[in-house]
Amino acid sequence: MSRALPKYNKRRVAFIGGAAAVALSGAVIATTALAGETPSSNSTNARTLASPGTISCPDVKSKLPAIPASAKAEVDRNLALLNTQIQEANKRLVDTVGQGGPNFVQNAIVGPLKDKRVATINRIATAIGRTAAKPQGLDALAPCTLNASGTNAGAGQTAPSPTAKPQAGGNTGNTGNTGNNGNAGNAGAVGTISCPDVKSKLPAIPASAKAEVDRNLALLNTQIQEANKRLVDTVGQGGPNFVQNAIVGPLKDKRVATINRIATAIGRTAAKPQGLDSLAACTLTK
Repeated sequence: MSRALPKYNKRRVAFIGGAAAVALSGAVIATTALAGETPSSNSTNARTLASPGTISCPDVKSKLPAIPASAKAEVDRNLALLNTQIQEANKRLVDTVGQGGPNFVQNAIVGPLKDKRVATINRIATAIGRTAAKPQGLDALAPCTLNASGTNAGAGQTAPSPTAKPQAGGNTGNTGNTGNNGNAGNAGAVGTISCPDVKSKLPAIPASAKAEVDRNLALLNTQIQEANKRLVDTVGQGGPNFVQNAIVGPLKDKRVATINRIATAIGRTAAKPQGLDSLAACTLTK
């Protein structure tokens, strides 16, 4: 009888040890599941996307008048581009979580998205205006909002329309500057932004367009000055691509919209200048 006890004890120890191992394994699995590490990548992505929120923009298509047949292809192409821009912005929200300072999302994603939408919406209005009345006030649909738990309203869904901001402009001074010397003294340590001169590339400007052209030339200079100021104000913020993504890139989008307005103003009573968009891109010089 006494010889059988050790064997029984061994079996009992083995059983208890196995049960403990199973319990420990279950605890590890439970802990992993709580941490969000599930085999389904879709559910992981859903949690990641929900964290930074989504960008919601007003629907443009529903606000358009009847579209002439000659403009339909161009309008459809730019409506699709508006959706693509929102999708790209939402992707950047996820890819840049934790980057930059408290204003990073506004400065590097939401703000630049507005500038892109202004340019795209302007192209839509211009396309319609070639053979019909050009729709007015569509710029009010350009600003978007960040919803902490909202949904993407880009694909034909209408989001609440934000209050439109007045267009900058009105100062017609310094229209001949190229922007190379804007805030050059303050921005010396971080470089300055240099942009091609637009005024020297324009054809003869009709008298009826002069005021609008001058206002937008002045706005081009203001945009460069603001970008140079941001270079100084944001030193050390963001990652290695911050300046390109948050300052130089958005400046190009603003210039595209402004240059397009210049060309449209001239084109109302004279031949519309072509190829001015090539003057929109700027460079950072050290």
